Amino acid sequence: MPSPPCEPGRAALARQGYLFVDRSSTAAVKPCLWCRRALGGGETCYKQQFYGIESHRCVQMTPTLRCNQRCLFCWRSFEHEPREEVELPPEALLAALPRLQKQALAGYKVHVAPERFDEGAAPRHVAVSLAGEPTLYSHLPRFLDLCTEADLTTFLVTNGTRPWVVRDCRPFQTYVSLDAPDEATYRSVCRPADPNAWELVAESLALLGTRRSAVRTTLVAGLNDHDPAGYGALVADAAPTFVEVKGYMHLGYSRKRLTAAHMPSHERVRAFAEQVARHAGYRVRDENIASRVVVLEQIE
Repeated sequence: MPSPPCEPGRAALARQGYLFVDRSSTAAVKPCLWCRRALGGGETCYKQQFYGIESHRCVQMTPTLRCNQRCLFCWRSFEHEPREEVELPPEALLAALPRLQKQALAGYKVHVAPERFDEGAAPRHVAVSLAGEPTLYSHLPRFLDLCTEADLTTFLVTNGTRPWVVRDCRPFQTYVSLDAPDEATYRSVCRPADPNAWELVAESLALLGTRRSAVRTTLVAGLNDHDPAGYGALVADAAPTFVEVKGYMHLGYSRKRLTAAHMPSHERVRAFAEQVARHAGYRVRDENIASRVVVLEQIE
């Protein structure tokens, strides 16, 4: 068995709250801010507001830290990506989720009602969105199927560069990132490794009209917040169930690449989302000011 991947990086991520499933793998769990707040009865994530996903019962995880893009706005660390790792079987990932979630939330046990903690330690939703590109994990379709069989809902968040994997996955909701209205902007903002990535993203977008899905756009002021008609045309062709237009937040490792000036105001996000909606034939369904996100839905 190879040595543990990127050990200094793993140690740094562990200090940030990442809990790894195995020493030979970078599959990990990390409760988000909203999960922790909701556990104590505080604010909830916009996914609860928009889709009814209970924040305190949501596991944020990744099957791998590997990624094939270097998005300027990504709050994750490129420096901690592994050079090699052992892929764990999907059964091992699923079995580890409640154990790691309970471990991660253990410090809150004395501060919340026992029944509330028990709910948080028994998650009902899995957000495959923590870090890395999940479609690089070769057992992803099987993992999602196992979650469904265990009566867990799943959100799969992908950059869309591996459409053959997206096609075989059956999560509760498929997210494909669309962070540019054209190829030139995409290459400058998302910096994909594959020279054919833009065409591959288009293939993934073409799958969305056949399933419960969402297009996810992270709006970065001065970089990709132009041509709402271009975004709208791409959305209209893809016909996803929902579109989320979310403002970039100056957090994590993105602070090494961007400045606070790249964060659009919620008013800017809302105005841009309204323009995209008009060009795509969608309408504003809801918004969350704290997260600077607006969700669109198809006009029936």
